[in-house]
Amino acid sequence: MNTKLTKLTPFLFAGAAAAAIAAAPIAGAQPAPPPPCVNADGSPCSSLGNINAGAGGGADVNIPGGPAGTADLGGASGVIPNGPGGSAGPGGASGSLSPVGPGGSAGPGGASGCLPNVGCINIPAP
Repeated sequence: MNTKLTKLTPFLFAGAAAAAIAAAPIAGAQPAPPPPCVNADGSPCSSLGNINAGAGGGADVNIPGGPAGTADLGGASGVIPNGPGGSAGPGGASGSLSPVGPGGSAGPGGASGCLPNVGCINIPAP
């Protein structure tokens, strides 16, 4: 039995190589388009809203009733209505988990943060 396998092994490798060579043009073809976007309940996804390229090379995104954001050479910011929001730029960054939730900021002068019903802390930069 071992003799048969050792004699058949080169033929198996030759067959695998021939199949790979035959399939190579298919692998280089254009990929299939992505499937259509569908929500978990089966309804189609909404459009992306407004995406506008700004004059400074940035972009503004605003989905009606949903998230909004902007980004350009000066920094970036984004917010989800009644949810998290944040901004970042050359002077530092700040963020909050909700309009009444924990939040904080950090920059060249130090960092600060607040927890509702607990308190706030400021830590100056060394």
